[in-house]
Amino acid sequence: MVKRLLVAIVCVALVSGVAYGVKPFAPFVGAWVYDQVAPSAGPPEPVESAQLNGSGPGSLLRATTLPGVMRKWDGRNMTAARIVYRSTSGDDQKPTVVSGSVFIPKGDAPKGGWPVVSLGHATLGIDPPCAPSLYSSLLGFLRYVGVFVELGYAVTMADFQGLGTEGIHPYTDSRTAGLNMIDAVRALQKTFPNISNRWVAVGDSQGAGAAWAADEQAKDYAPELDLLGALAASPGADLTGLVDKAADGTLTPEQRSVVQAIIESLARLHPDLNRDDFRTAGAKHYWNVLTDCTPAGAYKRAQAADGVGPRDFAPRTPEAANQLRELIRNWALPQKPLSAPLYVYYGGKDPYIDAAWTKVAIERACALGGTITIRYEPDGGHNPSDGLEVIRWMTDRFDGKPVQNDC
Repeated sequence: MVKRLLVAIVCVALVSGVAYGVKPFAPFVGAWVYDQVAPSAGPPEPVESAQLNGSGPGSLLRATTLPGVMRKWDGRNMTAARIVYRSTSGDDQKPTVVSGSVFIPKGDAPKGGWPVVSLGHATLGIDPPCAPSLYSSLLGFLRYVGVFVELGYAVTMADFQGLGTEGIHPYTDSRTAGLNMIDAVRALQKTFPNISNRWVAVGDSQGAGAAWAADEQAKDYAPELDLLGALAASPGADLTGLVDKAADGTLTPEQRSVVQAIIESLARLHPDLNRDDFRTAGAKHYWNVLTDCTPAGAYKRAQAADGVGPRDFAPRTPEAANQLRELIRNWALPQKPLSAPLYVYYGGKDPYIDAAWTKVAIERACALGGTITIRYEPDGGHNPSDGLEVIRWMTDRFDGKPVQNDC
């Protein structure tokens, strides 16, 4: 018990951002600095227990060890693997191929198997090299994973569609990312033995939207899994308001990089969306640098972020604004009733996501039906101040305790 409490205290620092240096929802800036190749880690090897003979969502195509992860301090008490698995697009329901990573504690599993945390990562980029599973640090998220493993959970973390594999990353498409998180649980069960059907979804920022969407879709999409709850810290539930702020020139510096990544992602998916309808000459000059998530481009990327202003992404015409607004609205949450209780944190001084947007999304979700625990901090930023409350809410779901409904 003492060990578990100490680990939970460490998690408070992680959730509040003290030990986590990647700015959530701030594309690309600084994520790469966390990767250091573990000495004498050896090459990846096939996972002997992996079941590669399945088909359908969650079935495995590949599973290889992550020796670099397990040689790090935060990975010392886990067995880790990189997986490539089948999933589904939330936009057109077509089959997709997604990568990710899975982890189990060392030692014997408890009765019923390891309970599962499906972790949704914050924004790291929109190109294939920006996937956490490609780095021995998981681009900073190994610290999160290590905490949950120490608490006795198996963990799975989807890279999200288009990161780590071929294809286009539908940035802020929570519906697709939510399906990726659900299928990552299925893929975990096919990688390692003794994995429970009982699971929770936990996400931060972009991953928070994914966790929320996973909650909405789990009952119908994966009825064989027992989702106990979802935890969403600063979710990008409905970002249509960014279009009006871009038009008005009131985007915060943090929101400018978010808008740029959304426009680029949507332009790749929808060729009729003209990038030049949403960027000035200055923004166009920096455009490719802003979407570069490689270590070599870090300095230029930081300069580019400082070089764009609040009006550099303003729609040129009302028609262009309406087109962008509608595309973002198609991805907005909520979209259907919840499958399980949902915990939402949001802050009144979040520089990335306006609190009013999250408040309205929560109200709509309550109207659809469901149980939502709401944690609003008027002076809070993008990270909750009380990480211990977050962890307690999650562990209470596994313990079957009553849940507070703030709807």
